[in-house]
Amino acid sequence: MAITKRGSAHWTGTLKEGKGTVSTGSGALKDNPYGFNTRFEDKPGTNPEEMIAAAHASCFSMALSMVLGQHDVTAEAIDTKAAVKLEEKDGGFAVTASHLDVTIKAPGADESTLREAAEGAKQNCPISKLLNADITMDVTIA
Repeated sequence: MAITKRGSAHWTGTLKEGKGTVSTGSGALKDNPYGFNTRFEDKPGTNPEEMIAAAHASCFSMALSMVLGQHDVTAEAIDTKAAVKLEEKDGGFAVTASHLDVTIKAPGADESTLREAAEGAKQNCPISKLLNADITMDVTIA
């Protein structure tokens, strides 16, 4: 089975003075602003790395829920944050790392099972597989 998801972007102007908008096919994002200043100067708006971080955190959380289910564990809560690192590399820029910070609340579940499931989800969620970057993780059991 193959599923296709769509997104779009519109850009006008130069790299530093230009501006753009980004939208998702579902409409969850619609004409959200992005530009050099939202990417490199912390101005309001979004940027590709922020969207990759959100995608990685949400993908990992769903994958972890699936892996836990394979161990007959249902988490009361999975809270995941992702931090994506953009660095200069080979004369340009590259996403070089994504760090996941996950807190799992699953009362009564074996801690080693939770940590093993988190590691499996980190390795196998589709966004982890997409990224050509170092992926690290901290796990907190609540």
